[in-house]
Amino acid sequence: MIMISACLLGRNCKYSGGNNKNSRIIDLLRDYPVLPVCPEELGGLPTPRLPAEITNGDGSDVISGVARVISSRGDDFTRHFSRGAEKVKEMAKKHQVSLAILKERSPSCGVSQIYDGTFSGQTVPGCGVTTAGLRKAGVKVISEGDPLLEEIVSAVKER
Repeated sequence: MIMISACLLGRNCKYSGGNNKNSRIIDLLRDYPVLPVCPEELGGLPTPRLPAEITNGDGSDVISGVARVISSRGDDFTRHFSRGAEKVKEMAKKHQVSLAILKERSPSCGVSQIYDGTFSGQTVPGCGVTTAGLRKAGVKVISEGDPLLEEIVSAVKER
């Protein structure tokens, strides 16, 4: 089973109420079972919601209690992001997910880049909270922009 950020499939769960529909991924995964997830909604946040960014680290640091997820208004959303990540991790185990394709730059789903916590649009190296949790659980996580996306998905489909 492949897990995927629901916004990439066109579901309006992005913080703004929109989506990040990716036709390339939709075509690639056609006729293959996928498990769409939105960690922020699973963590109890509404859609739309205030934008949020990780401050003082990345998703691994949030899990270890060093960093926080803060909204653009200064609200602490850390427990929502942590709860959502935990629920996604449980779903991955239950459904035997071998690959997750998640939305780059998201404070939940970022794979190799996240926003820097200043709400300036600048990114820094790091992963989101859900990505960190899934990796810790042994799930391979890639972003929608991974240059080897097609090859990786094909290998998973052939198993």
